[in-house]
Amino acid sequence: MGITNVGSTNSNKVRGSRQRIFGRDWAEVGRVGEPHADRGGVKTAGIETTGVETVPGGERHSSVGTGGDVAVADGLAALGPARIRGLGVWLVNKTAVHAHRIASDAFAAVGGRRFHYALLASLDESGPASQAALGRRCGFDRSDVAALVNELARAGYIERTQDPADRRRNIIAITAAGRVRLVEFDAVAADLQETFLAPLDTQERAELTGLLTRLLAHHTALHGLPIAPHLDD
Repeated sequence: MGITNVGSTNSNKVRGSRQRIFGRDWAEVGRVGEPHADRGGVKTAGIETTGVETVPGGERHSSVGTGGDVAVADGLAALGPARIRGLGVWLVNKTAVHAHRIASDAFAAVGGRRFHYALLASLDESGPASQAALGRRCGFDRSDVAALVNELARAGYIERTQDPADRRRNIIAITAAGRVRLVEFDAVAADLQETFLAPLDTQERAELTGLLTRLLAHHTALHGLPIAPHLDD
């Protein structure tokens, strides 16, 4: 897949997109993640986390519990039996499906891919690397890294030079254009974070990040670095 070189990131493409949740379209209203002055909740995609909530089309209904929602509760019930819905591993797996879609759509809106972001960020933060080392840094399969590197090189975001210590190997480095693109990707990432974490306040977001980091560190120590499945978007 080629890359479209977009001069600037239009964050409204991300904020203004329609998200489909449990069979219903919810249009984002206002800036996602902004505190709501009247009810102390957080403004999400047309929904507030507390108090009386309004959905597109004029429907209004009260929350069920803290931050709850009747439509969301019904949607979750349709996903499986209660004993399964209470499993953390199941919840992480199902939530990851939404995270994957949100991230893929956000980067596609600016002509990129989320995997491009990972590679450019790694080169910017850790410096030039061989293709194999770059794949290990990002947890990508070597064959997938080869395709991604070719895409980024064609767009002028990275350059490949022969390794003087081993002429059979190329060293990959980010270019000036690649750093400009990385800034655009940073803006996309910030917006999609707001979309994905919209129901959570600042403290809850920090807690979630901390817990997920602990889980990832624990299982990485036991089983090694997770390698992403073959990349298809």
